[in-house]
This record gives sequence, structure tokens and C-alpha cells, in this order.
Amino acid sequence: MRAFVFPGQGAQTIGMGKVLADAYPAAKAVFDEVDAALSENLSGLIWEGDIADLTLTANAQPALMATSIAVMRALEAEGVNVTAAYFVAGHSLGEYVALAAAGALTVADAARLLRARGTAMQEAVPVGVGAMAAILGLDLAAVQDVAAEAAQGEVCQAANDNDPAQVVVSGHKAAVERAVEIAKAKGAKRALLLPVSAPFHCSLMAPAAETMQQALSDVAIQTPAVPLVANVRAEAVTDPETIRSLLIEQITGAVRWRESVQYMAAQGVTEVYEIGAGKALSGMVKRIDRSITTQAIGGPDELEAAIAALK
Repeated sequence: MRAFVFPGQGAQTIGMGKVLADAYPAAKAVFDEVDAALSENLSGLIWEGDIADLTLTANAQPALMATSIAVMRALEAEGVNVTAAYFVAGHSLGEYVALAAAGALTVADAARLLRARGTAMQEAVPVGVGAMAAILGLDLAAVQDVAAEAAQGEVCQAANDNDPAQVVVSGHKAAVERAVEIAKAKGAKRALLLPVSAPFHCSLMAPAAETMQQALSDVAIQTPAVPLVANVRAEAVTDPETIRSLLIEQITGAVRWRESVQYMAAQGVTEVYEIGAGKALSGMVKRIDRSITTQAIGGPDELEAAIAALK
């Protein structure tokens, strides 16, 4: 049994998806569709722009979506449909990508939602007020204790439970900086501030959640072709209204990636294919459950290698 998973912010690189788009008209059509949906040449930025511009949250989110869906369209051109997987899942913004891959959202709606989401998340907290930090070598319970101790009346929360030894905290900058020092004192292998522009997946994102509630109210969500393992529940969902509610909750809620992978493994998943840019999720999956085989598909060579296994 297999799952298709879709990466989140941080995986972006200049040139991603270009070779695939040149090789597969169906992949190129995805970038064209996203450009049209946003009324701008995002593909030009992705393929030939400046990494600082691409990394801006409002650009990175639809760009990563376009790249992953382009891979899916190339797979479909080779006879591999999303129903070759038993589950789809995505890390943070990757959840929208998973829904687009499974037909619950159109590509155009996903692009517009992710542009709105990226802008709303960026604007929710003034630059410099919030921060995020990765804590390596402590488990979720230990990091939750660290965050509680560091808060001191400010916000500091476990935001991403990525794998057994990597948890990300998010909140007010001073509180997150305190968490880094407390974590080191408690035996963390590493604790470091992340180069992000806002404190994602914590209560400071409440204004962005309100914005997305309005944005999502205007969008049709269909039943996905395969179940989505939702970030905030770490279990499978298919009901469109439940999905809509969870996408709003996800803005301020933690990404329960470790538990999501454990859930899929408990349901019988033994193969995970990472669709899109980078290999970060593949590494997390291996650290969560070594019995699961992983394969990243981002370019034509990786696509070719995966097709035989997926057909």
C-alpha cells in the first residue's frame, strides 16, 4: 500500500519543474494554469527569478503547488493516476496540494487560495515580532515543556511535529529565542532559529485563519479521489465540509506530521512517494518508520524510475 505526500515551504528552488515542463506538455499546462489564475508570470519567477523573491511566502506557496501538480500531471500522462495511492497527505501548504492532486480542489482555486494564505500569514504578524525555531534531539513532549517554560506570558507553541527528533516551535520572537536556550540546556542536539518570515502554525496566526475562513467559503471542495490524512488530526478525512474546517484550523494548529505517517503505517502503508520539490519529507518518513520505503519524484529521471513501480 502506498501514499503520495507533498512538500511544504522551504523546498523551493529556482528552476524547479522546468525540465519536467519541457518534457511533458501536461506539466507545462499546470504552470500556465497557475499563471492565468494569479494573472502574473509566476512560472518566470520559478524558473529564472531571484530565490529571495521566490521564497516570499505569497510566492513560495503557489509555486510549490504548481511544481508538485506538474509532477502529478506527468505521472498521469504515463498512466499513473492519484488512485495508485491509498492516501494523500501534505506538509502545511502541501495539504492544499494533496487536495488538488486528489481532485478536491481545482488547480486554479488552489493557486488563488495559497496566494491568499501566504499573504494572510505574512501580514498576520509584523516582521520581526514572531519567529520559529527547530529543536533537534528532543521529542514532542519535551519540546512542549520547553515551549511552556519559554512563553512567560507570550506565545510559544510546538508548531510542527516533524519526526521523533525534530519539533519546530513558533511564537513571539523573544519567547522562541528563550526556547532555543532552554532546549539546549535540556539536552537538545541542536536548537536554531529558522529563516522564516512569520511564526506559522501558532495562535499568532489567528488573523490569517479569519482571512482563510472567508477565502475558503467561496471555493467548491469536492470529495477527494483518495482520503487525505489531515495535518491537525493525523487521520484520514474525505468529507468536503470537514476538510474546509480543518484547512482553517490548520493555520493556527500544529502540523502533526510524525503522527500522520504513523497513522498511514498503521493502515498498511509501506511505500511513500514524495511528489514535487526536494526530499525533506522522505527523510522525515524514514526517521519516523524505517520500514517504509520512500522515493522522491521531482524530475524526468525520478519519474521514469517510479513509473514501473507505480503501474
